[in-house]
Amino acid sequence: MKEEEQQPPVHHLLLHHHHHRQRVAALAGKKFTKHTVCFILLLLLLSYSLGYISAPSHQYPNYSSPHSPSSSSQPTHINIPQSNQKNTSTPATAADNNNNNNNDHYRFTTQCADPVPSELVRQTILDRVFNGTSPYDDFPPEHASPLLRPRRIKGWGSTGAVFENLIRKVQPRTILEVGTFLGASAIHMAELARGLGLETQIVCLDDFRGWPGFRDRFGDIKMVNGDVLLLYQFMQNVVHEKASESVVFVPFSSGSGLEKLCEWGVFGDLIEVDAGHDFHSAWSDINRAYKLLTPGGVIFGHDYFTSADHNGVRRAVDLFARVNRLQIQIYGQHWVIHQYSSSA
Repeated sequence: MKEEEQQPPVHHLLLHHHHHRQRVAALAGKKFTKHTVCFILLLLLLSYSLGYISAPSHQYPNYSSPHSPSSSSQPTHINIPQSNQKNTSTPATAADNNNNNNNDHYRFTTQCADPVPSELVRQTILDRVFNGTSPYDDFPPEHASPLLRPRRIKGWGSTGAVFENLIRKVQPRTILEVGTFLGASAIHMAELARGLGLETQIVCLDDFRGWPGFRDRFGDIKMVNGDVLLLYQFMQNVVHEKASESVVFVPFSSGSGLEKLCEWGVFGDLIEVDAGHDFHSAWSDINRAYKLLTPGGVIFGHDYFTSADHNGVRRAVDLFARVNRLQIQIYGQHWVIHQYSSSA
């Protein structure tokens, strides 16, 4: 609690009040000329103007969305202001050279294991997550079968031209997808890779819980004793599209899942990040996922332009690019970062 301020003696207050009344009376008795009144008004106006000009202001960068549709095959380059000092750090410690006073938010220091050969990625996931067996064996279970639709595929921007462009360019042996939902983009990428003659393994990372209130929009996804059947419907979609040999999944949160993939040495040539859309979730996912890129790989994601403009995904992507001195390409709503796109 603050100490009480000492008050001046009563007789000092009375004397001050008396002198103030004398000054007011003296001013009231004076007759001001027209020039004096104009001069006083000019002083008041000048004081107000100086106060307004010196008031603090906040300026924000002006961002505008490109007018190309989400299916555009031509990227738009985004110029992100860079620091003056060249940053040669690894992604895990990139911001140690940043002038930010609190660098803890920039450090993702888990040491990844040596990369597992691409032909062993699937078996590594099966061994680590499913005790060496395929989760698709004897699927669906008897109790869930009548509750699933044969095919219920829904996504957002899941078939844009960016997918085919990147798969053609990167020729990925392993794709990591962070945020899967019902598997629309994973299934699309599996079809694209198969059509190009690639033997690509897609690893989907999602807790398959949806989000609070998602069944208001997806009421047909059934719930049993509080357990929403999103994972089973995703698996049903994969089986229906005959992609179970190409698509395997890690049913955990993005944070813990990415850490484990790092510890297991599961890397990706192409990584899609499309999970949490708030800044902190996107920031964490992008940083953790980028550590899992193979040399020359590409990381990309959706929702660069959203109704929460510059508060979520875009803010995280821009900050990541600035800290690591990387360039961003935009395909409609998708952002793309090539590992070796460092700016000078």
